Amino acid sequence: MAKPKDQRPHLIVVEDEAFQRETLIEFLGGNHYRASGVESGAALRKLVEKDPPALVLLDLRLSGDEDGFALARFLRERSRKTGIIMLTASGDTIDQVVGLETGADDYVAKPYDPRALLARIKAVLRRAGGAEAATTGERVRMGKCLLDLQSRRLVTLSGEEISLRAGEYELLRLFAENPNRPLSRDWLLETTSHREMEAFDRAIDIRILRIRRKIEVDPARPTSIRTVRSAGYMFVPPED
Repeated sequence: MAKPKDQRPHLIVVEDEAFQRETLIEFLGGNHYRASGVESGAALRKLVEKDPPALVLLDLRLSGDEDGFALARFLRERSRKTGIIMLTASGDTIDQVVGLETGADDYVAKPYDPRALLARIKAVLRRAGGAEAATTGERVRMGKCLLDLQSRRLVTLSGEEISLRAGEYELLRLFAENPNRPLSRDWLLETTSHREMEAFDRAIDIRILRIRRKIEVDPARPTSIRTVRSAGYMFVPPED
């Protein structure tokens, strides 16, 4: 008889200090996660191909050729759904911002309280699940509107169509695919600027302003497309 597949979420710990790596793996295993550990970027790349993770706990300063920033980019390019939490001894705000811009979902400074880390892990996994749920249907609720991903149309809840520029649709699609996840201005600009001739620093802010006027109940107090200080913008789906 075949051994039943382990249904626990798979978490990978990327840490080049063996004691810290093994301690965290043991802690995660004791809290109902299936945890694996690697010490380098090369080992991580091999493992994710063999056994894709739900979330990666990524040490920022590794002793090998690749640091946590490079590995975060690799993970995010491979999948938008994989959760990424950076673990580092650095409390530098610049590192936090760069970490978010490279695709990390959260940033935890060492030393950390294991219970607080566990809460962060659960929150990121919930958001990753929300990202999958948000794109399973053809329509995504955004503020007072619905975005139809198949027809590329934005309509009000009463069915009135709202015109969209190509760059505005691309932004809304990215937000719909990444709910509750901070998206940096630079990443949004690089991902969508080829659609329109607006590739300058404030182009994203201008598009966000236009979008808010179309989807928010009160554009002056946005609740759907929110500003994340020092990071960028985040789409928060309505609770109702």
